[in-house]
Amino acid sequence: MSSAPLAPLRQATDGPLCFVLVHGGFHGGWCWREVADRLRGHGHRVYTPTQTGCGERSHLLTADITLDTFIDDIANVLIWEDLHDVVLVGHSFGGNAVSGVADRLPQRIRQLVYLDAIMLQSGQSMFDQLSPEVVQARLKAAQASGGLSIDPPPAEMFGLKTPEQVRDLASRLTPHPLGTYTSPLKLRHPIGHDLPAVYIQCTDPVFAGLQSSRDWVRASGMTTVELKTGHDAMITAPDALADLLLALARRAD
Repeated sequence: MSSAPLAPLRQATDGPLCFVLVHGGFHGGWCWREVADRLRGHGHRVYTPTQTGCGERSHLLTADITLDTFIDDIANVLIWEDLHDVVLVGHSFGGNAVSGVADRLPQRIRQLVYLDAIMLQSGQSMFDQLSPEVVQARLKAAQASGGLSIDPPPAEMFGLKTPEQVRDLASRLTPHPLGTYTSPLKLRHPIGHDLPAVYIQCTDPVFAGLQSSRDWVRASGMTTVELKTGHDAMITAPDALADLLLALARRAD
């Protein structure tokens, strides 16, 4: 399953772990419910924050939301909940917040897990990874919201397995703040800040839009683990994902 050997077991890993699970674009903290239930069932602490303007916080959507806002959202959970030794997991667009929080608060983090995630470089925006034609199409579509947001894509594109999953996801997806696409990720240190990091690639099917991120991960030498499910693994394979997160956390160096 792994394309690189896992790090050796860390000492003192028999007690409860602390997970902070960060959702991707158009989603909210709700998407982690089944994975969080499984992790809590094993006695671990789990936080599933929703970033500003998304999910149940969609009423807070404004033109001022940037990637810095998303990073603040997650960093503040670690600070105000006084969390340490955190396994910080970012799905898809949530990879940007994970990189940003690791840059600011490395002393509070045990391990980074990028789940089929976008890997922006410092100074790069999401639109920098897209073709000019796609950027123009999304900017044009955002005009319908007064330039505030991008409407969610069809639920089918997230690699779901059943019609029920498609219907449920379609009913929950919310527009995504446009400013998080146009603003750059600003880092003071290399991605990951030298913390233990793993990239989980979902392979059934492979999410085409992440090819540049996968290329960077491969070139960087980051440990990569494959999970045979669709892009929204927390929905399509919650048991397998929860088990994998636990196994990886127990092996954080």
